[in-house]
Amino acid sequence: MGRISTIDQLRAIIPEPSPTAFAKIRDRLCAQGTAFVAGSPFLVLGTVGTWGLELSPKGDQPGFVGVVDDRTLLIPERKGNQFALSLANILADPRVGILMIRPATHEVLRISGRATLIDDEDVCARLSAGGRPAELAIRVEIDRAAFHCVRSAKRAGLWDPETWDEPTRVSFGRIYAEALARPEVETLFDDLTEKVNATLY
Repeated sequence: MGRISTIDQLRAIIPEPSPTAFAKIRDRLCAQGTAFVAGSPFLVLGTVGTWGLELSPKGDQPGFVGVVDDRTLLIPERKGNQFALSLANILADPRVGILMIRPATHEVLRISGRATLIDDEDVCARLSAGGRPAELAIRVEIDRAAFHCVRSAKRAGLWDPETWDEPTRVSFGRIYAEALARPEVETLFDDLTEKVNATLY
């Protein structure tokens, strides 16, 4: 199996995109992008920092992400597992990537930018859900925004019920039981705790 290690090797397989392809990449949200954010109930937030790479799902009712203007988003942080890995990554490196989706819509919205963490009371109240304000807000200054073409979602049959298998549910109880039964669990736990604390502090 050959290894691709240079841009020239890569471009020999995947040619340079046309100027038209680049035209869809903007430094802000267009009107369609703003509408897409307003209707999206789910996104995946990518961060990088001392912990490493993290992908964190965020979801709520459509419009849960606040649009301050065409270059600024506010993503609420809800109560969760308290690892705060993505949040710690943002403190170490503000660069973030966002993949935003809408059910039954093949397009996805891709956003790259820089994030800061905000604990302003009014902002958190604005991002309330179920009568509870956000724990904090992730403010994203947009550097690039673009709609991704529909091919990936169509190939996956993502929104086609005929392609879905039987629903399954992950048993976290089983995961915890299996982990705690391993003889090296204390060493693994100490190692993980050390890594998490090194990231946060």
